[in-house]
Amino acid sequence: MVWKVGEDDAYTLLSALLVEAGGVEPTREIRRTETGKPYFPDRPDLHFSLSHSGGLSLCALGDTPVGADVELVRPRSPGLPRYALSEREYEWYESRGNRWEDFYTLWTLKEARVKCTGEGLFRNPVRTVEVPRLEPGEQLTREGFRFASLAGEGWRGGLCQVIP
Repeated sequence: MVWKVGEDDAYTLLSALLVEAGGVEPTREIRRTETGKPYFPDRPDLHFSLSHSGGLSLCALGDTPVGADVELVRPRSPGLPRYALSEREYEWYESRGNRWEDFYTLWTLKEARVKCTGEGLFRNPVRTVEVPRLEPGEQLTREGFRFASLAGEGWRGGLCQVIP
């Protein structure tokens, strides 16, 4: 899996990744599955995922299904972490001082996982989608997926890829 994060449009990042991946034509036709997962109909061997938040974009490209999510860190409803996190995730979040940065670390990994599988967050109760509790910059393989946590000043990102 290769990925880029930046202030460019997500499709601009995808085009750059396609070129870097061996000169693949960046202006490919994109379609969506019934659950909204984008794909290239003429290149089933290329998998990608796009995300954007504020002025930031994240794109992942791989030879197996991938998911990517980026979020600007900002306070939300105080009840959101209790609603969105599993018991173990919530305990971890609380043990770290209920910091929004930690919530978004978990949230972006959750979104990356459901984008990777094509499920979408609304097909399952979000708290049942459990992800590893990673520090920014860490990677972990679990349950047939490779997870990576990304971070920068004021943002968090998550990546997920199916392991062949």
